[in-house]
Amino acid sequence: MFASRQRAAESVQAKAAALLITGGALVELSAADAREVVGYMHPRLASVGEVIIREGEARHSDFMALVLDGEVTVESTVAAAHDSMVVSVLGPGSLIGDMGIIDGGARSATCTAATDLALAVLTREAMTRLMEAHPAVAARLLMAMSKRIADHLRETNRKLLTFAQVGKALQQELDAAHAINRRLLNEIAELKAGAVASRGKTAA
Repeated sequence: MFASRQRAAESVQAKAAALLITGGALVELSAADAREVVGYMHPRLASVGEVIIREGEARHSDFMALVLDGEVTVESTVAAAHDSMVVSVLGPGSLIGDMGIIDGGARSATCTAATDLALAVLTREAMTRLMEAHPAVAARLLMAMSKRIADHLRETNRKLLTFAQVGKALQQELDAAHAINRRLLNEIAELKAGAVASRGKTAA
């Protein structure tokens, strides 16, 4: 029985290590590094509807999680509307919470289990132990995480630039529409003035 449990645990670790170096996670890590990192992670199960990470919360921001099975919805609050919108749906091989484990700041989005989930969790305390025991691996892990965050920031900047260009184009269209409206109103006013003047001449 104990042997079967050990084999099951090793199978989960092998799966986690393989997923950790996919495109949705830390593709820059080597397979050997991934196996080392996974050894410091612990498994966690979550039921559908359970909130894994809550936006704005800083008290529990000392971990990141790798999705092994299931899907997670990522929601962010739209400040102007005081409402939330689904930003993305993440599946196996996706990392959540990696910004929080680095800076310990308030969470920037809410991550909710869209299905039953299996996660591999790395806490800040475990990362500290990894740094002490395997500093080179920890350094490569942090570099990979930093690159991932930088890539996300670049993508966000690209989207903001696109939104700005769309906004500028819409403003130009509105300005053109307003100019046409003003011209039409002026023409109508001139026609009315001409009609009044004509009635005045006729009456005279």
